[in-house]
Amino acid sequence: MTGDITPPHEERIDPREGAVDAARVEELLETLPVNPDGGPDSTPPAEGPGAPEAAGAVPDAADSSADRVSQLEAELASVRSENESLKGQYMRIAADFDNFRKRQSRDKEDQRLHITCTTLTEILPVVDNFDRARQQLNPQSEEAQSLHRSYQNLYKQLVDVFKQLGVSPMRVEGEPFDPSLHEAVLREPSEEHPEDVVIEELQRGYHLDGRVLRHALVKVSMGPGPAGGFRSDASAPPSEGTSD
Repeated sequence: MTGDITPPHEERIDPREGAVDAARVEELLETLPVNPDGGPDSTPPAEGPGAPEAAGAVPDAADSSADRVSQLEAELASVRSENESLKGQYMRIAADFDNFRKRQSRDKEDQRLHITCTTLTEILPVVDNFDRARQQLNPQSEEAQSLHRSYQNLYKQLVDVFKQLGVSPMRVEGEPFDPSLHEAVLREPSEEHPEDVVIEELQRGYHLDGRVLRHALVKVSMGPGPAGGFRSDASAPPSEGTSD
């Protein structure tokens, strides 16, 4: 028997399968890039979504690194500037605190000295009275002398306490008059002392650690009086025009 009989173990092959479409080949050839030599470029095209940026990847990384360095340098400059500002503030605060501490110490010392001066000034009249009594009284009897010694011992204790506190009496007689130390109560002529010299101490003045606790009340010399004087009638010449 004749005819087109295909064995069961073989597949039927389409005679059109495997044929080359010439138009499709020419289309594919046109899409290929061409080398300067005239042949097709064998470099495979870049694939993937980020393929177009692959050529500029290295320059972009360098630019990013340079920008990062610039940013770090700017931050470093800012930190240094802030550090200098904080250092300046710290120095000013430290100086202000040191001045405040010194001022507080000075004010405290001034206050202590002011209280001491005020207290001692109130006690000085008592010392003056003891001193006047010592100069004026001249006890004769044994009992009077015993009493005199008793309050003189008390006066000595008071003077010792004043010395311990830094109080010292002024020595003014024979010294030039000084308004910062003395207060002139009287002025009188003197043949023994030149002008503006303290003749007598009327009330004792005192120092406290180098500063005036109380001014001394003094009598000041005006210098020698006017030379000569009026002549008496006995020494006057006889008037003219008189006769015996």
